[in-house]
Amino acid sequence: MLKTKRKAKKSKHKHSQKTTALSKKEVAAQKRKTSQKRNELLRAIALSCLVSVAVSIPLLFVARPKIAIVGGAAAAILLLSYKYPRQALWAFLIYLPFSGTITYAIGGGNAAFQVAKDAFYIPALIALIQSCKKKQLPLFIPKQMLSTFSILLMMAMLTLIFVNGEMQLNPRAGDKPILQGILGLKVLIGYIPLIACTYYLLRTKKDLVFFSRMHLVLAIVCCLLGLMQYLLLESGKCAGTRGMIGEELYKATLEARCLVGGSLVFSPEVKFIRLPGTFVAPWQWAWFLISNAFVTFASAFCDPSFWWRVIGLFGMALVFANAVISGQRAALVMVPVATAVLLVLTGQVVNLKRFIPIAAGLAILLFVGAAINPGIIEQQRESFVSRWNAAPPQQFFINQLEQSKNFIIDRPLGRGVGRATNSTRIFGATQLIETFQPKLIYELGYPGMIAFQIMLLHLAFLTFRAYRSVKDKSLRSYGASFWVFVGFITINTQYYPLDVDPVSVYYWVLAGAILKLPTIDKQVPDEKHQELESNDLQVDEQLKEKKIIASAPI
Repeated sequence: MLKTKRKAKKSKHKHSQKTTALSKKEVAAQKRKTSQKRNELLRAIALSCLVSVAVSIPLLFVARPKIAIVGGAAAAILLLSYKYPRQALWAFLIYLPFSGTITYAIGGGNAAFQVAKDAFYIPALIALIQSCKKKQLPLFIPKQMLSTFSILLMMAMLTLIFVNGEMQLNPRAGDKPILQGILGLKVLIGYIPLIACTYYLLRTKKDLVFFSRMHLVLAIVCCLLGLMQYLLLESGKCAGTRGMIGEELYKATLEARCLVGGSLVFSPEVKFIRLPGTFVAPWQWAWFLISNAFVTFASAFCDPSFWWRVIGLFGMALVFANAVISGQRAALVMVPVATAVLLVLTGQVVNLKRFIPIAAGLAILLFVGAAINPGIIEQQRESFVSRWNAAPPQQFFINQLEQSKNFIIDRPLGRGVGRATNSTRIFGATQLIETFQPKLIYELGYPGMIAFQIMLLHLAFLTFRAYRSVKDKSLRSYGASFWVFVGFITINTQYYPLDVDPVSVYYWVLAGAILKLPTIDKQVPDEKHQELESNDLQVDEQLKEKKIIASAPI
């Protein structure tokens, strides 16, 4: 008995010696790697600065100084984003909610700033593709969606060649149908690769938790800025659209811009408010709030840390408060509805006690808000009811379908890619269609619209199957929260969020996160591994994580 104890002690002693020796070697290797990475970063920064200067100086002679500086900065960002694709994708997600504010605060409304986020995305995507080829990893994720995506791409290319191409042969004055079609195609499918980008960006559960917390922080910062914007307008420090005459009282204008974001309407004398928050236009802010009803919910109920769950509840309260004061009917209706649906579909209704503090906080917030501004709740209610009575959503959608049907008579491939996409108007006239499926019918005809909708339904099915296969409870809750958003946008008929920031990004990003959950689930230690000693388990997990990170393309 004594001998076996001695042997066990000796084996433990030998194991600790090996661990110590290995740790010393690992520390030395880590120092070398850190030094090497630091030197590479310094070289990359120096090279990007040289490129920036080389681009800025010639531009000074042909453009304004601000444009020259921005051009040089863009060149540096492109270079660094290609060199460090992982960091570029994080920067892309961080930049997105502030893009409208930067566009007007720094860019003076220059259209280039509205697509500046692609300076992070496109070089990172190119670097990811090259890395995947080198490591023989799949480029298109999910593989099963390749068939439906190929059909959509074929239909879109047929329209681009035969419809946009025909118009290019005899264009109207100022129109560039082919360029308009290429830009329209980019808007339509350009962010689908974000599924793969997010899939490879989230390597471990730590990355997933960081991803959720980062979006929570972004939501809180943007919502606090949105509240400040409202308070400045309400106090009169920002005039808004007060004192305008006639239709001007109801039109969003840049002249009324306040603190952050772009165009807004603030005409309390006629009870009409449309705030843009940190975005270019009020509609984008509404869909940002709707999106973050799902994201903040995930943090509030799924985060492993108690304090981060509390912060998540605070984020939910801020999203709800901004939905009330924004003047956007879609946000006012969808944020509370989304929360209720999430509680049921994610199974978090059993944890309803977590929601009681936020419900009480919201009640207090609404009470204080009503006391300070008694008309705000009534204004929003009246606005919603009057809009519903004037144009019920279902009837409005049917009218839009009829309109698009009349537009494409004798045009089975539609009237051209990008011809109803607002962001392509720099290359030609566009038709205003305010719902997504009729807009697709106008551009691509019925075959193109059906192909796109089938692809979205296919993706919704694949993501549903992915998150349902997850065994870990916290990961499954994350997946359920994200999937409800993906499912909602997939069947959405109102407006066209998949054409406009931020939903045009968040939809594909959250789909990629869901598809990665089964892989992350396999990394979570099984119950049988808990029998190992804590030190051994910790070392084993660290080695496993290092292998996962080393094998990742970015």
